[in-house]
Amino acid sequence: MKTSAGILLYRQLGHEPEVLLVHPGGPFFARKDAGWWTIPKGEYTDEETAQDAAIREFEEETGYRPAGPFRELGSIRQKGGKTVYCWAAAGDFDTNQLHSNTFTIEWPPRSGKQASFPEVDRAEWMSVDTARGKINEQQAAFLDRLMALLASQ
Repeated sequence: MKTSAGILLYRQLGHEPEVLLVHPGGPFFARKDAGWWTIPKGEYTDEETAQDAAIREFEEETGYRPAGPFRELGSIRQKGGKTVYCWAAAGDFDTNQLHSNTFTIEWPPRSGKQASFPEVDRAEWMSVDTARGKINEQQAAFLDRLMALLASQ
């Protein structure tokens, strides 16, 4: 079973927190919005801890390395069966500085041509209510857990 790890970055502006979500890059997601945004995350192996992978993946997908402290938000299982572990961290990433790693696929399909695309094409700060309408359905649990964590502070 595949596992991923990621970080839900948040910042407190006024009374309501904002969260950072990313939109997957590449031609398959260009016109997809609601339900396709995600926490910056990625797969990992037994060669690193889930938290180390979450930090690495966040930096690979955004160009920003969150400093922590990191607060565990548990895990969820996505529809395809992948388990995603998540940590919350406060930060203030400038989305204009987004710099994502890339991947290469045959594009257009069956053309024999290879094209590179950013793994993440957009990052946006949004209210938790807005994020709830954009994030992958199963990952919405991380928003609830973050809000409970912040309410208990």
